[in-house]
Amino acid sequence: MKLGSLRNGRDGQLIVVSRDLSRAVRVPYIAPTMQAALDDWHQCAPKLAVVADNLEAGREDDAFDIEVDALAAPLPRAFQFLDGSAYLAHVERVRKARGAEMPPSFLNDPLMYQAVSDHFLGPRDEVAVADESFGIDFESEVGVITDDVPMGVSAEQAAHHVKLLCLINDVSLRNLIPAELGKQFGFLQGKPRSALSPVFVTPDELGDAWRDGKVHLPLETTYNGEWFGNPECGVDMQFSFHELIAHAAKTRPLAAGTIVGSGTIANQDMARGSSCLAEKRVLEVIADGEAKTPFMRFGDKIRIEMHDADGNSIFGAIDQRIIPEEI
Repeated sequence: MKLGSLRNGRDGQLIVVSRDLSRAVRVPYIAPTMQAALDDWHQCAPKLAVVADNLEAGREDDAFDIEVDALAAPLPRAFQFLDGSAYLAHVERVRKARGAEMPPSFLNDPLMYQAVSDHFLGPRDEVAVADESFGIDFESEVGVITDDVPMGVSAEQAAHHVKLLCLINDVSLRNLIPAELGKQFGFLQGKPRSALSPVFVTPDELGDAWRDGKVHLPLETTYNGEWFGNPECGVDMQFSFHELIAHAAKTRPLAAGTIVGSGTIANQDMARGSSCLAEKRVLEVIADGEAKTPFMRFGDKIRIEMHDADGNSIFGAIDQRIIPEEI
């Protein structure tokens, strides 16, 4: 089942979307918004699944053609966005660029921070930044969306709380981050609003590619029309989503609609490319002694997409352009 949200007020209007991402149906009689569906997932999910089956079979008379520009983020604002950093190849490389070693504890204790969740950009929304000198970067990620998660769940129990999956462009302002981390109080200005894929999908949509709490497919990033990377999401992921959820819920419950991000997808195999500019710059330093690739400039474009084994887009594409913010 694939779900999205039309632009409609702050929280959008929930729609059920066809597998080929071409058609949709409004379902206000089941749930007006994505958050409302997640709040009552046990009751809503079976009803939404019936609509999805009818849509595929051509039995929904109210179905309409989708215009991607009409889509908001599937969850336009969430109670919580917890972003992990499960790919230690990325962690090690980016820390190396700051002159910091990776502590041994990172092998068994996940990195995670609480990110901006009061507004997510839609898949075609422009990314407005006040100043190019901030070091604008994208981060191509996968995320999961939970129902209500009790405090203290195990990773095994957390598996039952993954209800939907998505793609994320976790926008970063790299030149602001070192000073913030130097204060030893976490991210704030260096992590603005992120963007979500056109649709969320239930885990069964991925078939065997969803197993062990990981997505076993490549995530493709295209930067200014050129291939940038397609690392395998199931490879070199130190912590599964189940483990990330358990980590987040160690001392507090998680509300329905919590988004947990994987962090930037990265493989040890450098031939797979990168999922952010910071990592590419580090690899350039390793290879040539200096970073040659600049951070994003106004007008630059980023596209993030995942295809199944048959070449079909699963979530639709995040396709965005960087623009100057008028302050």
